[in-house]
Amino acid sequence: MDQQEKPTRQRRSGGKGNNVKADLIAVVVAMNNSVPCVLTIPQANALPSGPFELAHRSLQSGLRGWVEQQTGHPLGYIEQLYTFADRDRIGAEERIISISYLALTQIEDAGAAAKRSWASWYDYFPWEDHRSGAPAAVLEDLRPRLRKWADSADDTAIRLDRWRRTAIAFGFDDRSWNEEFALQRYELLYEAMLVEEAVRGGHSAAYTAVPGKSMIADHRRILATAIARLRSKIKYRPVVFELVPPLFTLLQLQRTVEALSGRLINKPNFRRLIEQQELVEKTGETTTETGGRPAQLYRFRHDILDERPVAGTKLPLMRA
Repeated sequence: MDQQEKPTRQRRSGGKGNNVKADLIAVVVAMNNSVPCVLTIPQANALPSGPFELAHRSLQSGLRGWVEQQTGHPLGYIEQLYTFADRDRIGAEERIISISYLALTQIEDAGAAAKRSWASWYDYFPWEDHRSGAPAAVLEDLRPRLRKWADSADDTAIRLDRWRRTAIAFGFDDRSWNEEFALQRYELLYEAMLVEEAVRGGHSAAYTAVPGKSMIADHRRILATAIARLRSKIKYRPVVFELVPPLFTLLQLQRTVEALSGRLINKPNFRRLIEQQELVEKTGETTTETGGRPAQLYRFRHDILDERPVAGTKLPLMRA
């Protein structure tokens, strides 16, 4: 048995029992009309999750079972994301180690189950969508409040460090915006007590929360981790093809990559790179669904995975 899949046992130290449990959490991502969506449990505003039980054959089989039971949605592509084990992430009564997974899928019938809900991940992180330039939430709201937080430190070195980390994460002071820093941005807002989860976690409500829906426990932090992972991975592995239909236009592919990265892409350069890397092939079919002239339909060349160990989209992002 893999070391990661050993069941968690209760340990005793100094005569006291430490109740430690293992939890499985899924970040299930799909595209819906050029909007990156995440599968949630709407009543709890949470990601699908459940305990890892002795009856589960493996971590992945346990996760797949919980997701299908809670949402009715079967999982396709899946990879382990991160293990969260901070002592205060759930509460003081028990220690829960959460093993998270990233799953990529298709929305075939979003209304098939009442308990299934797809939400744009930009509902939770409105500052992450830069396809139309830096959103007002960053320029008009976050910057002055983060500056106030940085300047509130008594120590000069701490003040400078706070603002340095803020400027790097959010692209302030003429720095470039890095789409892969999604987790660092959320954690800075948590540290500055600008998200609801920080106030719920027992911190002083010195500031009101910035725009963006909250989630239970640390599920929004887990979602931010998944966004950062996926934004990085689409640059060196062809996982984006898990999120487009079997037949697609190059414009559909570009819009999907832009939606995931939160950045615009140089169209000619993108198409040139896709064709140079031989990631796709023409099907000989066309579609008029995009409007205007019929557009060529393509499909992903699955045999590219056998030809090369690494293949990605090498995004020619438009830099602001």
